Amino acid sequence: MFTARPSGPLQGRVRAPGDKSMSHRAMILGAMATGETRVEGLLEGDDVLATARAAAAFGATVERLGEGRWRVEGGGGLTSPETVIDCGNAGTGVRLLMGAAAGYPLSATFDGDASLRKRPMKRVTGPLAGMGARFAWAAAEDRLPVTLSGGALRGIDYRQTVASAQVKSAILLAGLNAAGETVVREPEKSRDHTERMLRAFGAEVGVEDDGEGWIIRLRGGQPLTGADVSVPGDPSSAAFPLAAGLITPGSAVTVEGVMLNPLRTGLFDTWREMGADLEITNRRESGGEAIGDITARHSRLRGVVVPEARAAAMIDEYPVLAATAAFADGVTVMRGVGEMRVKESDRIRLMVDGLRACGVAVEEEPEGFLVTGGPVPGGATVHTAHDHRIAMSHLVLGLAAQAPVAVRDPEMIATSFPGFVGLMTGLGAEIAA
Repeated sequence: MFTARPSGPLQGRVRAPGDKSMSHRAMILGAMATGETRVEGLLEGDDVLATARAAAAFGATVERLGEGRWRVEGGGGLTSPETVIDCGNAGTGVRLLMGAAAGYPLSATFDGDASLRKRPMKRVTGPLAGMGARFAWAAAEDRLPVTLSGGALRGIDYRQTVASAQVKSAILLAGLNAAGETVVREPEKSRDHTERMLRAFGAEVGVEDDGEGWIIRLRGGQPLTGADVSVPGDPSSAAFPLAAGLITPGSAVTVEGVMLNPLRTGLFDTWREMGADLEITNRRESGGEAIGDITARHSRLRGVVVPEARAAAMIDEYPVLAATAAFADGVTVMRGVGEMRVKESDRIRLMVDGLRACGVAVEEEPEGFLVTGGPVPGGATVHTAHDHRIAMSHLVLGLAAQAPVAVRDPEMIATSFPGFVGLMTGLGAEIAA
Protein backbone atom coordinates (compact mmCIF):
# COMPACT_ATOMS: atom_id res chain seq x y z
CA MET A 1 0.00 0.00 0.00
CA PHE A 2 0.86 3.67 -0.37
CA THR A 3 -0.40 6.16 2.21
CA ALA A 4 -0.88 9.91 1.73
CA ARG A 5 -0.91 12.04 4.87
CA PRO A 6 -2.17 15.59 5.37
CA SER A 7 0.65 17.76 4.09
CA GLY A 8 1.87 21.31 4.48
CA PRO A 9 2.06 23.69 1.53
CA LEU A 10 3.32 22.12 -1.71
CA GLN A 11 5.83 24.24 -3.59
CA GLY A 12 8.02 23.82 -6.65
CA ARG A 13 8.36 23.29 -10.39
CA VAL A 14 8.22 19.83 -11.96
CA ARG A 15 7.93 18.35 -15.43
CA ALA A 16 5.15 15.94 -16.35
CA PRO A 17 6.08 12.65 -18.01
CA GLY A 18 5.60 12.41 -21.76
CA ASP A 19 2.06 12.14 -23.08
CA LYS A 20 0.94 8.51 -23.13
CA SER A 21 -1.43 8.87 -26.10
CA MET A 22 1.26 10.38 -28.31
CA SER A 23 3.89 7.91 -27.11
CA HIS A 24 1.79 4.90 -28.16
CA ARG A 25 1.08 6.43 -31.55
CA ALA A 26 4.71 7.37 -32.22
CA MET A 27 5.81 3.77 -31.71
CA ILE A 28 3.02 2.31 -33.85
CA LEU A 29 3.30 4.76 -36.75
CA GLY A 30 7.08 4.45 -36.65
CA ALA A 31 6.75 0.69 -37.09
CA MET A 32 4.29 1.11 -40.00
CA ALA A 33 6.39 3.73 -41.78
CA THR A 34 9.33 3.44 -44.13
CA GLY A 35 12.59 4.75 -42.69
CA GLU A 36 13.69 6.16 -39.37
CA THR A 37 11.51 7.71 -36.70
CA ARG A 38 13.17 9.45 -33.76
CA VAL A 39 11.15 10.15 -30.65
CA GLU A 40 12.03 12.62 -27.91
CA GLY A 41 10.21 12.72 -24.57
CA LEU A 42 8.64 9.26 -24.84
CA LEU A 43 6.75 8.14 -21.74
CA GLU A 44 8.71 5.14 -20.46
CA GLY A 45 5.81 3.70 -18.49
CA ASP A 46 4.84 0.04 -18.57
CA ASP A 47 2.02 0.55 -21.09
CA VAL A 48 4.17 2.31 -23.68
CA LEU A 49 7.05 -0.10 -23.20
CA ALA A 50 4.63 -2.94 -24.01
CA THR A 51 3.74 -1.13 -27.24
CA ALA A 52 7.45 -0.68 -28.03
CA ARG A 53 7.99 -4.43 -27.62
CA ALA A 54 4.99 -5.06 -29.87
CA ALA A 55 6.41 -2.77 -32.56
CA ALA A 56 9.59 -4.83 -32.52
CA ALA A 57 7.62 -8.09 -32.64
CA PHE A 58 5.84 -6.82 -35.77
CA GLY A 59 9.18 -6.39 -37.52
CA ALA A 60 10.44 -2.89 -36.72
CA THR A 61 13.84 -2.13 -35.25
CA VAL A 62 13.27 -0.42 -31.91
CA GLU A 63 16.17 1.09 -29.98
CA ARG A 64 16.38 3.13 -26.80
CA LEU A 65 18.98 5.88 -27.21
CA GLY A 66 18.66 7.49 -23.77
CA GLU A 67 16.07 8.70 -21.29
CA GLY A 68 12.91 9.33 -23.31
CA ARG A 69 14.88 9.12 -26.58
CA TRP A 70 13.99 6.27 -28.94
CA ARG A 71 14.62 5.24 -32.53
CA VAL A 72 12.24 3.15 -34.65
CA GLU A 73 13.23 1.86 -38.08
CA GLY A 74 10.20 0.70 -40.02
CA GLY A 75 10.14 -1.41 -43.14
CA GLY A 76 6.99 0.06 -44.60
CA GLY A 77 4.61 -2.42 -43.00
CA LEU A 78 4.02 -4.95 -40.25
CA THR A 79 4.78 -8.67 -40.47
CA SER A 80 3.46 -11.70 -38.57
CA PRO A 81 5.01 -11.86 -35.09
CA GLU A 82 6.60 -15.07 -33.86
CA THR A 83 5.16 -14.68 -30.36
CA VAL A 84 1.95 -13.54 -28.71
CA ILE A 85 1.62 -9.73 -28.54
CA ASP A 86 1.40 -9.15 -24.78
CA CYS A 87 0.07 -5.62 -24.23
CA GLY A 88 0.18 -5.81 -20.44
CA ASN A 89 -2.39 -3.33 -19.12
CA ALA A 90 -2.37 -1.08 -22.21
CA GLY A 91 -5.91 -0.70 -23.53
CA THR A 92 -4.86 2.05 -25.93
CA GLY A 93 -1.91 -0.02 -27.09
CA VAL A 94 -3.84 -3.18 -27.88
CA ARG A 95 -6.72 -1.44 -29.64
CA LEU A 96 -4.47 0.72 -31.83
CA LEU A 97 -2.17 -2.19 -32.59
CA MET A 98 -5.16 -4.27 -33.72
CA GLY A 99 -6.14 -1.50 -36.11
CA ALA A 100 -2.63 -1.14 -37.47
CA ALA A 101 -2.13 -4.90 -37.90
CA ALA A 102 -5.53 -5.47 -39.52
CA GLY A 103 -4.41 -3.84 -42.75
CA TYR A 104 -1.61 -6.31 -43.42
CA PRO A 105 -1.74 -9.97 -44.55
CA LEU A 106 -0.61 -11.36 -41.21
CA SER A 107 -1.81 -13.31 -38.22
CA ALA A 108 -1.25 -12.13 -34.65
CA THR A 109 -2.55 -13.13 -31.23
CA PHE A 110 -3.15 -10.31 -28.73
CA ASP A 111 -3.24 -10.80 -24.98
CA GLY A 112 -2.77 -8.79 -21.80
CA ASP A 113 -2.75 -8.96 -18.04
CA ALA A 114 -5.74 -9.95 -15.88
CA SER A 115 -7.10 -6.40 -15.93
CA LEU A 116 -6.88 -6.00 -19.72
CA ARG A 117 -8.54 -9.40 -20.21
CA LYS A 118 -11.65 -7.97 -18.52
CA ARG A 119 -11.98 -5.01 -20.87
CA PRO A 120 -14.31 -5.13 -23.91
CA MET A 121 -12.67 -5.36 -27.32
CA LYS A 122 -15.65 -5.56 -29.70
CA ARG A 123 -15.99 -1.78 -29.81
CA VAL A 124 -12.82 -2.00 -31.94
CA THR A 125 -12.98 -5.50 -33.44
CA GLY A 126 -16.57 -4.89 -34.62
CA PRO A 127 -15.74 -2.13 -37.12
CA LEU A 128 -12.46 -3.84 -38.05
CA ALA A 129 -14.41 -7.00 -38.87
CA GLY A 130 -16.73 -4.82 -40.95
CA MET A 131 -13.65 -3.85 -42.97
CA GLY A 132 -12.74 -7.50 -43.53
CA ALA A 133 -10.48 -8.46 -40.62
CA ARG A 134 -11.09 -11.85 -39.03
CA PHE A 135 -11.03 -12.53 -35.27
CA ALA A 136 -10.89 -15.83 -33.38
CA TRP A 137 -11.61 -15.54 -29.65
CA ALA A 138 -9.66 -17.98 -27.49
CA ALA A 139 -12.05 -17.98 -24.53
CA ALA A 140 -14.86 -15.49 -24.00
CA GLU A 141 -16.00 -13.49 -27.01
CA ASP A 142 -15.22 -9.76 -26.68
CA ARG A 143 -12.33 -10.47 -24.31
CA LEU A 144 -8.63 -11.18 -24.82
CA PRO A 145 -6.86 -13.28 -25.93
CA VAL A 146 -7.88 -13.01 -29.57
CA THR A 147 -6.18 -13.92 -32.84
CA LEU A 148 -6.41 -11.45 -35.72
CA SER A 149 -6.04 -12.35 -39.39
CA GLY A 150 -5.59 -9.23 -41.47
CA GLY A 151 -5.26 -8.02 -45.02
CA ALA A 152 -7.58 -7.39 -47.99
CA LEU A 153 -9.52 -4.72 -46.11
CA ARG A 154 -12.08 -2.39 -47.64
CA GLY A 155 -12.88 1.09 -46.44
CA ILE A 156 -15.78 1.69 -44.08
CA ASP A 157 -18.14 4.54 -43.27
CA TYR A 158 -18.51 4.19 -39.50
CA ARG A 159 -20.66 6.29 -37.18
CA GLN A 160 -19.80 6.38 -33.48
CA THR A 161 -22.64 6.99 -31.03
CA VAL A 162 -20.12 7.94 -28.32
CA ALA A 163 -16.91 9.68 -29.39
CA SER A 164 -13.90 7.45 -28.71
CA ALA A 165 -10.38 8.30 -29.83
CA GLN A 166 -9.32 4.66 -29.48
CA VAL A 167 -12.05 3.35 -31.78
CA LYS A 168 -11.54 6.17 -34.29
CA SER A 169 -7.77 5.65 -34.30
CA ALA A 170 -7.98 1.88 -34.80
CA ILE A 171 -10.28 2.36 -37.80
CA LEU A 172 -8.05 5.05 -39.34
CA LEU A 173 -4.90 2.95 -38.91
CA ALA A 174 -6.62 0.02 -40.59
CA GLY A 175 -7.92 2.36 -43.29
CA LEU A 176 -4.38 3.26 -44.32
CA ASN A 177 -4.14 -0.15 -46.01
CA ALA A 178 -7.78 -0.60 -47.02
CA ALA A 179 -9.26 -0.25 -50.49
CA GLY A 180 -11.13 2.99 -51.00
CA GLU A 181 -11.97 5.67 -48.47
CA THR A 182 -12.43 5.20 -44.74
CA VAL A 183 -14.78 7.59 -42.95
CA VAL A 184 -15.36 7.96 -39.21
CA ARG A 185 -18.24 10.09 -37.92
CA GLU A 186 -18.31 11.14 -34.27
CA PRO A 187 -20.88 13.21 -32.36
CA GLU A 188 -18.20 15.29 -30.61
CA LYS A 189 -14.53 15.69 -31.30
CA SER A 190 -12.38 13.17 -29.47
CA ARG A 191 -8.64 13.66 -29.00
CA ASP A 192 -7.04 14.09 -32.42
CA HIS A 193 -3.45 12.93 -31.91
CA THR A 194 -3.81 10.20 -34.55
CA GLU A 195 -4.95 12.64 -37.23
CA ARG A 196 -2.17 15.09 -36.37
CA MET A 197 0.52 12.43 -36.29
CA LEU A 198 -0.64 10.76 -39.49
CA ARG A 199 -0.13 14.09 -41.25
CA ALA A 200 3.37 14.37 -39.74
CA PHE A 201 4.15 10.95 -41.24
CA GLY A 202 2.96 12.07 -44.68
CA ALA A 203 -0.68 10.97 -44.86
CA GLU A 204 -3.59 13.17 -45.89
CA VAL A 205 -6.46 13.23 -43.40
CA GLY A 206 -9.56 15.36 -43.82
CA VAL A 207 -11.61 16.66 -40.90
CA GLU A 208 -14.89 18.55 -41.29
CA ASP A 209 -17.86 19.68 -39.22
CA ASP A 210 -21.17 18.76 -40.87
CA GLY A 211 -23.31 20.53 -38.28
CA GLU A 212 -24.23 17.27 -36.53
CA GLY A 213 -20.76 16.14 -35.55
CA TRP A 214 -17.31 15.59 -36.97
CA ILE A 215 -16.31 13.62 -40.06
CA ILE A 216 -12.78 12.25 -40.52
CA ARG A 217 -11.80 10.97 -43.98
CA LEU A 218 -8.76 8.94 -44.98
CA ARG A 219 -7.91 7.56 -48.40
CA GLY A 220 -6.48 4.05 -48.39
CA GLY A 221 -3.11 3.11 -49.86
CA GLN A 222 -1.16 6.05 -48.45
CA PRO A 223 2.43 5.22 -47.44
CA LEU A 224 3.94 6.59 -44.25
CA THR A 225 7.46 8.00 -44.00
CA GLY A 226 9.45 8.05 -40.77
CA ALA A 227 9.38 11.35 -38.88
CA ASP A 228 10.80 13.09 -35.83
CA VAL A 229 8.32 13.22 -32.93
CA SER A 230 8.65 15.45 -29.87
CA VAL A 231 6.29 14.26 -27.14
CA PRO A 232 5.05 17.02 -24.79
CA GLY A 233 4.08 16.56 -21.16
CA ASP A 234 0.91 14.56 -20.52
CA PRO A 235 -1.97 16.75 -19.27
CA SER A 236 -3.58 13.67 -17.69
CA SER A 237 -0.46 13.14 -15.56
CA ALA A 238 0.07 16.86 -14.89
CA ALA A 239 -3.42 16.88 -13.39
CA PHE A 240 -2.27 15.11 -10.22
CA PRO A 241 0.35 17.56 -8.91
CA LEU A 242 -1.86 20.44 -10.08
CA ALA A 243 -4.85 19.02 -8.22
CA ALA A 244 -2.74 18.66 -5.09
CA GLY A 245 -1.76 22.32 -5.41
CA LEU A 246 -5.39 23.41 -5.68
CA ILE A 247 -6.63 21.59 -2.56
CA THR A 248 -3.62 21.82 -0.19
CA PRO A 249 -3.59 25.14 1.70
CA GLY A 250 -0.72 27.50 0.93
CA SER A 251 0.41 25.62 -2.16
CA ALA A 252 1.75 26.85 -5.49
CA VAL A 253 2.77 24.11 -7.94
CA THR A 254 4.02 24.58 -11.50
CA VAL A 255 4.13 21.79 -14.08
CA GLU A 256 6.26 22.64 -17.10
CA GLY A 257 5.84 21.66 -20.76
CA VAL A 258 2.22 20.47 -20.57
CA MET A 259 0.34 19.77 -23.80
CA LEU A 260 -2.46 22.31 -24.35
CA ASN A 261 -4.28 20.60 -27.21
CA PRO A 262 -7.87 21.93 -26.81
CA LEU A 263 -9.20 18.38 -26.99
CA ARG A 264 -7.20 17.50 -23.86
CA THR A 265 -7.78 20.51 -21.62
CA GLY A 266 -11.35 19.93 -20.51
CA LEU A 267 -10.24 19.40 -16.91
CA PHE A 268 -8.44 22.74 -16.79
CA ASP A 269 -11.54 24.48 -18.19
CA THR A 270 -13.69 22.80 -15.54
CA TRP A 271 -11.34 23.73 -12.71
CA ARG A 272 -11.44 27.37 -13.82
CA GLU A 273 -15.24 27.25 -13.75
CA MET A 274 -14.92 25.94 -10.19
CA GLY A 275 -12.86 29.00 -9.26
CA ALA A 276 -9.38 27.50 -9.50
CA ASP A 277 -6.37 29.80 -9.62
CA LEU A 278 -4.69 28.33 -12.71
CA GLU A 279 -2.13 30.31 -14.68
CA ILE A 280 -0.62 29.26 -18.00
CA THR A 281 2.66 30.87 -19.00
CA ASN A 282 5.43 30.35 -21.57
CA ARG A 283 3.05 29.18 -24.28
CA ARG A 284 4.88 27.67 -27.23
CA GLU A 285 4.73 24.92 -29.87
CA SER A 286 6.46 21.56 -29.81
CA GLY A 287 5.95 18.66 -32.19
CA GLY A 288 2.92 20.32 -33.73
CA GLU A 289 1.19 20.71 -30.37
CA ALA A 290 0.68 23.80 -28.21
CA ILE A 291 2.36 23.48 -24.80
CA GLY A 292 2.83 25.70 -21.77
CA ASP A 293 3.71 25.83 -18.08
CA ILE A 294 0.74 25.59 -15.70
CA THR A 295 0.75 26.91 -12.14
CA ALA A 296 -1.96 25.86 -9.67
CA ARG A 297 -2.40 27.77 -6.42
CA HIS A 298 -4.55 26.72 -3.49
CA SER A 299 -8.11 27.82 -4.25
CA ARG A 300 -11.56 27.83 -2.74
CA LEU A 301 -13.48 25.71 -5.21
CA ARG A 302 -17.21 25.60 -5.87
CA GLY A 303 -19.31 22.81 -7.33
CA VAL A 304 -20.35 22.98 -10.98
CA VAL A 305 -22.32 21.02 -13.55
CA VAL A 306 -19.72 19.66 -15.99
CA PRO A 307 -21.05 19.87 -19.58
CA GLU A 308 -21.67 16.37 -20.90
CA ALA A 309 -20.17 17.38 -24.26
CA ARG A 310 -16.85 17.90 -22.47
CA ALA A 311 -16.51 14.21 -21.57
CA ALA A 312 -14.53 13.30 -24.69
CA ALA A 313 -11.94 15.97 -23.83
CA MET A 314 -11.37 14.75 -20.27
CA ILE A 315 -12.66 11.19 -19.86
CA ASP A 316 -9.46 10.09 -18.10
CA GLU A 317 -9.49 13.08 -15.75
CA TYR A 318 -12.85 12.55 -14.03
CA PRO A 319 -11.31 10.58 -11.13
CA VAL A 320 -8.97 13.42 -10.16
CA LEU A 321 -11.73 15.96 -10.83
CA ALA A 322 -13.88 14.04 -8.34
CA ALA A 323 -11.06 14.17 -5.79
CA THR A 324 -10.89 17.97 -6.07
CA ALA A 325 -14.69 18.24 -6.09
CA ALA A 326 -14.69 16.58 -2.67
CA PHE A 327 -13.22 19.84 -1.27
CA ALA A 328 -15.49 22.22 -3.22
CA ASP A 329 -18.46 24.13 -1.84
CA GLY A 330 -21.65 22.54 -3.14
CA VAL A 331 -22.34 19.77 -5.62
CA THR A 332 -20.29 18.85 -8.68
CA VAL A 333 -22.37 17.00 -11.28
CA MET A 334 -20.61 14.66 -13.71
CA ARG A 335 -22.93 12.99 -16.23
CA GLY A 336 -22.56 11.45 -19.67
CA VAL A 337 -19.41 9.61 -18.57
CA GLY A 338 -20.54 6.00 -18.85
CA GLU A 339 -17.32 5.17 -20.71
CA MET A 340 -15.58 5.40 -17.32
CA ARG A 341 -17.11 2.02 -16.51
CA VAL A 342 -15.13 0.25 -19.26
CA LYS A 343 -11.70 1.73 -18.60
CA GLU A 344 -9.03 -0.18 -16.63
CA SER A 345 -11.80 -0.62 -14.07
CA ASP A 346 -15.32 0.60 -13.42
CA ARG A 347 -14.01 4.02 -12.48
CA ILE A 348 -17.39 5.42 -11.52
CA ARG A 349 -17.99 2.67 -8.98
CA LEU A 350 -14.45 2.78 -7.57
CA MET A 351 -14.48 6.57 -7.16
CA VAL A 352 -17.90 6.42 -5.50
CA ASP A 353 -16.77 3.68 -3.13
CA GLY A 354 -13.44 5.35 -2.36
CA LEU A 355 -14.88 8.79 -1.74
CA ARG A 356 -17.63 7.39 0.47
CA ALA A 357 -15.04 5.47 2.48
CA CYS A 358 -13.28 8.81 3.04
CA GLY A 359 -16.48 10.41 4.32
CA VAL A 360 -17.53 12.24 1.14
CA ALA A 361 -21.19 12.38 0.09
CA VAL A 362 -21.53 10.84 -3.39
CA GLU A 363 -24.55 9.86 -5.49
CA GLU A 364 -24.00 7.23 -8.17
CA GLU A 365 -25.92 7.12 -11.44
CA PRO A 366 -25.67 4.67 -14.37
CA GLU A 367 -23.87 7.24 -16.57
CA GLY A 368 -22.26 9.46 -13.96
CA PHE A 369 -22.02 10.59 -10.35
CA LEU A 370 -22.49 13.64 -8.14
CA VAL A 371 -20.02 14.74 -5.45
CA THR A 372 -21.02 17.03 -2.57
CA GLY A 373 -17.93 18.79 -1.25
CA GLY A 374 -16.83 19.96 2.16
CA PRO A 375 -14.23 18.95 4.75
CA VAL A 376 -12.95 15.45 3.91
CA PRO A 377 -12.46 13.17 6.95
CA GLY A 378 -10.23 10.63 5.14
CA GLY A 379 -8.92 7.82 7.30
CA ALA A 380 -9.75 5.06 4.81
CA THR A 381 -7.96 2.33 2.89
CA VAL A 382 -9.17 2.42 -0.72
CA HIS A 383 -9.51 -0.53 -3.09
CA THR A 384 -8.12 0.44 -6.51
CA ALA A 385 -8.66 -2.72 -8.62
CA HIS A 386 -5.09 -2.13 -9.84
CA ASP A 387 -6.19 1.10 -11.61
CA HIS A 388 -3.45 3.73 -11.69
CA ARG A 389 -5.75 6.75 -11.92
CA ILE A 390 -7.93 5.57 -9.02
CA ALA A 391 -4.79 5.13 -6.90
CA MET A 392 -3.27 8.53 -7.72
CA SER A 393 -6.59 10.36 -7.31
CA HIS A 394 -7.08 9.05 -3.78
CA LEU A 395 -3.47 9.75 -2.84
CA VAL A 396 -4.00 13.36 -3.90
CA LEU A 397 -7.20 13.42 -1.83
CA GLY A 398 -5.27 12.21 1.21
CA LEU A 399 -2.89 15.17 1.09
CA ALA A 400 -5.68 17.56 2.09
CA ALA A 401 -7.96 15.21 4.08
CA GLN A 402 -8.20 15.35 7.86
CA ALA A 403 -6.68 11.87 8.25
CA PRO A 404 -4.37 9.74 6.07
CA VAL A 405 -5.72 7.87 3.03
CA ALA A 406 -4.13 4.59 1.93
CA VAL A 407 -4.52 2.84 -1.43
CA ARG A 408 -4.14 -0.85 -2.15
CA ASP A 409 -2.27 -2.27 -5.13
CA PRO A 410 -0.60 0.98 -6.25
CA GLU A 411 2.03 -0.73 -8.39
CA MET A 412 0.04 0.01 -11.57
CA ILE A 413 0.87 3.72 -11.21
CA ALA A 414 3.99 2.85 -13.18
CA THR A 415 1.86 2.18 -16.28
CA SER A 416 1.34 5.90 -16.83
CA PHE A 417 3.38 7.86 -14.28
CA PRO A 418 6.68 6.25 -13.33
CA GLY A 419 8.25 8.36 -10.61
CA PHE A 420 4.91 9.71 -9.34
CA VAL A 421 5.73 9.32 -5.66
CA GLY A 422 9.19 10.87 -6.03
CA LEU A 423 7.81 13.84 -7.94
CA MET A 424 5.08 14.44 -5.37
CA THR A 425 7.35 14.12 -2.34
CA GLY A 426 9.76 16.53 -4.01
CA LEU A 427 6.97 19.11 -3.87
CA GLY A 428 6.48 18.45 -0.17
CA ALA A 429 3.75 15.81 -0.27
CA GLU A 430 3.80 13.11 2.40
CA ILE A 431 3.32 9.89 0.46
CA ALA A 432 5.07 6.67 1.48
CA ALA A 433 4.73 2.93 1.26
